[in-house]
Amino acid sequence: MKTIQQNIKHLYPQHANEVMNKLDTIIHHYKSNITSEAFNLTANDVVLISYADSFKKSGEKSLKTLNKAYNELLSECVNYVHILPFYPFTSDDGFSVVDYLIVNPEYGDWEDIQKLSGDVKLMFDAVINHISKSSDWFKNYLKGHEDFANFFIEEDPSNEDLKKVTRPRTHPLLHPYIKDEKEVYVWTTFSEDQVDINYGHPDVFLKVLEVLLEYISYGARMIRLDAIAFMWKKLGTSCIHLDETHMIIQTYRSILELVAPQVVIITETNVPHNENISYFGDGTNEAHMVYNFSLPPLLAFSIHNENVEVLTNWAQSLQLPSEQTCFFNFTASHDGIGVRPLQGIISDEEINHLADKAKEHGGFVSYKTNPDGSESPYELNCNYMDFITNPSSSHEERAQRFLLSQSVMITMPGVPGVYYHSLLGSSNDVDGAKSSGIKRRINREKLDFATLSEELNNNQSLRYKVHQRYKNMLKIRKGQGAFHPFGQAKFYNDNGLFIIERNCDNESILCLHNFTSEEKSFSQYAHGTILLDDGATEKEVLKPFSFIWIKKL
Repeated sequence: MKTIQQNIKHLYPQHANEVMNKLDTIIHHYKSNITSEAFNLTANDVVLISYADSFKKSGEKSLKTLNKAYNELLSECVNYVHILPFYPFTSDDGFSVVDYLIVNPEYGDWEDIQKLSGDVKLMFDAVINHISKSSDWFKNYLKGHEDFANFFIEEDPSNEDLKKVTRPRTHPLLHPYIKDEKEVYVWTTFSEDQVDINYGHPDVFLKVLEVLLEYISYGARMIRLDAIAFMWKKLGTSCIHLDETHMIIQTYRSILELVAPQVVIITETNVPHNENISYFGDGTNEAHMVYNFSLPPLLAFSIHNENVEVLTNWAQSLQLPSEQTCFFNFTASHDGIGVRPLQGIISDEEINHLADKAKEHGGFVSYKTNPDGSESPYELNCNYMDFITNPSSSHEERAQRFLLSQSVMITMPGVPGVYYHSLLGSSNDVDGAKSSGIKRRINREKLDFATLSEELNNNQSLRYKVHQRYKNMLKIRKGQGAFHPFGQAKFYNDNGLFIIERNCDNESILCLHNFTSEEKSFSQYAHGTILLDDGATEKEVLKPFSFIWIKKL
């Protein structure tokens, strides 16, 4: 409690005693209602990323269909499900939350969530940088309700200091609303419908803490802190990655460790790599995992260029502050493919070439406003398989190149996060993006469960060719101690082969990946037991864009 008390005194010096008294009450209440377990991540941990309504069945609530899809299609290869925001919302496909503590009735109810948590471990989203303008919190604020008077941030749009604020979007930083029959401008980092909440006041800090603890009481084993880098505002600064932001996350972690030490905190900060990993803190006091945001675009860059030099140098530079932290590795998600994390790794010209490739393959590009008023790409909106493969190529060629990227992702040190469209071999939903006007919906298509099942049973379909081999990879990965999230890794570049060597508890596995369109010999590495062969010949040669896993003797 000493660290918690010190942080509270720093964050809220005028209210420290009052906040600590309220914290004692909250902690006591939840400790008596939540079962405490030991913290434990293993080599078996793989996370499926899905919306609550990613799978549809007529006449059935989507959480029940998600449970069915997990048990019938996915339970052999994943043991966590990250359910993207399943609360009532008004925009951004769930990320403009109306009420943090209600399950969207279209999806089901808390009983459905708890039933799912009996079959699979769950990750919840905590969308706590902002809340919907239609929420009771914001409505009460606009009505002048005293309990919510400090929940949001008003500012004068003419203030020159606002120009220093980092902008992740091209939208205005402030938007006007009517409060007590007067126009006020309120802080909105992401959109007019997503109003930032004010952590500068302790009531907000306490309210959000209760939300997090409620999530744990309903079965959350991992909690994803969405867009967390922007949570503290201080005029005259960039208002991103401020010390107070880190201190709040550290305080929440300290409290969660008292109540439920088994819970994993994951921060989502789609920013350049060195900024991203700052959320590990000292390795013991902040995020257990951070998203490995540089990996998806860097894999694509390497495949398109048939060159792994940059990828290898980057991988060799990865450092963790302790053996208690690791990366959350992924290639695709509900968002697009962020390119800001490539800054400092490849040139702006090369980033622009990737943007051109996304558009060439049927996707879109989203832009952000820079401090000088110019715009630059921040996100590529494209299904990941379509991004790294030519949509006009054969199913076999597309599956091969795509699965190469997935092999790298799931053998990197850390915990793999597999987006449902990746595991199921989906392609761009261009119509969904165009009809909605939302670029990100190109990779958010909802799937009819019956139709999906038919496609997965058709051995000529792209879905079948991807899903069967992907599922097999994940099943082989399970139980291999060398893939422990906190295990060691070495990286090599051998003439176009990207080699990952994983080591843990006297087990060692070599994962060789051919990023070129030429055959490559791997005879010098062939001493051991082959765990997975996806394109090797009898002459110890890897075919183009193929890979092999070898357990060393």
